[in-house]
Amino acid sequence: MTFSSIVWFLIIGGLAGWLAGLLARGYGFGLVGNIFIGAIGALLGGTLFEALGVQPGDGFLWTLATAVIGALVLLFLAGLVKRLFRW
Repeated sequence: MTFSSIVWFLIIGGLAGWLAGLLARGYGFGLVGNIFIGAIGALLGGTLFEALGVQPGDGFLWTLATAVIGALVLLFLAGLVKRLFRW
């Protein structure tokens, strides 16, 4: 991976986490937490689409959509774990 691809990955992941935090009200973890969730969700979204046999498209919008979907799944799972371990 080049430096510029890592920067783009973090930018798209951050934007995806922010959007997912807005869409999944009640599952948010604050701005920094959602950005982290978005970056990890970008990887998860790509893996999920690949497992489902969905051919990834090129371009910013496809990458952002994939990252947002992955971040939403991750926020949902993180919210379940957060509620499960609430004292």
